[in-house]
Amino acid sequence: MKIKDFLKKHWIGYNPEEVDDFLDELTKCYSDIYKKVNESEKEVEDMKTKLEHYTKIEATLQNTLVFAQSAADETKNAAQKQAEQIIKEAEGNARQLSSNLDSEIAEKKKELEDVKKQFDVYKAKMESLLISQLELIKEMSKND
Repeated sequence: MKIKDFLKKHWIGYNPEEVDDFLDELTKCYSDIYKKVNESEKEVEDMKTKLEHYTKIEATLQNTLVFAQSAADETKNAAQKQAEQIIKEAEGNARQLSSNLDSEIAEKKKELEDVKKQFDVYKAKMESLLISQLELIKEMSKND
């Protein structure tokens, strides 16, 4: 809006038509500004509402991320503990199997020693039998 200068009539004052026109223009400008202010206030309220909405979403996302991180950490820790337990069980099973194999090896060695002793006894008996048979044959040869 521009600055308005009113022309004075000689002794009566300002021209009423000019003043009325100015007041009409002023009223129109005021109405336009009032509408813009109302629209701006409504936009500000809308923006505040949206800001609150997005702030709530942000808080929810942050809580979700914290929860997800916590869940991931718990899952990771549980998996680590389970892996350690599996390793302990496997080591225990391996020790047990190793112990069983050591026992079987010792048992087989003992069986081998027993078979060797039996073979030595059998060999000695066979040798004794053959010697006695040889002597019997020699005696039979002498008697003929």
